[in-house]
Amino acid sequence: MRLATIRGSQGLELALVVPGGLVELNRLDTQLPRNMRQLLAAGEEIWQRVAQWQHHQPTLALDQAQFAPVVPDPQKILCVGLNYADHARESGASVPEEPVIFSKFASALIGHEEPIVLPRESQEVDYEAELVVVIGRQGRHIPEDQALQYVAGYTCGHDVSARDWQLRKPGKQWLLGKTFDTFAPLGPWLVTRDEVPDPGHLDIRLRIGSETLQDSNTRELIFSVPRLIAYISQVMTLEPGDVLFTGTPAGVGFSRTPPRFLQPGDVVEVEIQGIGVLRNPVVAAS
Repeated sequence: MRLATIRGSQGLELALVVPGGLVELNRLDTQLPRNMRQLLAAGEEIWQRVAQWQHHQPTLALDQAQFAPVVPDPQKILCVGLNYADHARESGASVPEEPVIFSKFASALIGHEEPIVLPRESQEVDYEAELVVVIGRQGRHIPEDQALQYVAGYTCGHDVSARDWQLRKPGKQWLLGKTFDTFAPLGPWLVTRDEVPDPGHLDIRLRIGSETLQDSNTRELIFSVPRLIAYISQVMTLEPGDVLFTGTPAGVGFSRTPPRFLQPGDVVEVEIQGIGVLRNPVVAAS
């Protein structure tokens, strides 16, 4: 299944992606949660209720929908630095022995087609296409060989990064450089785990306009999705709706000669095989 969070007349709503458009679930079943995180936590019975609408006629066309972030209010947004072998090579960095974990705040989240706003405080805003894992079950000390059982599904993410803050501020401001408002596009929808049997073999690309700037495959991941879940869950309890940005492949702007940073008027697309295309225009701060 493919599930989206959309902006409706009464606030955020859940929608099911079907051929030809979307089924607005909360209009058809008023007992369903309106919140993706609550839906993920509700258990198998709720999923069966959602699945029954897969053959329903769409109630909303895709081009009429206003997409919100797939999970608008995750308890945790976890991110992995330097997790693609090809990105490590282009950066001239050593392959890390353990995952490098940082975070973003939920205030950075935006949905499909919502604008990335370039802040006045940064002149080096970079792009990073990422496969994002959405956690579906609570877990701590999760064994690596069981980790995928804790995954609800996958979506496309864009780890927008202010490089001048991340790399050149005193102490290197990773958190602040990564979490300006609008710096975490997420969507357009959640593809459930059963439709992505191997997250380690997916083509991943980023385009700005007609130019492809990142073109790789998740087989370049240094630390696999199960390894990341097992590693992180040593430290913290993972909860339904937590999101994990798994790292970006080669081709980022600051590694190019000359560097290529985001500019007003750009339209950025993150495309991941079997999941979809996340598209966001880029605008200057007003």
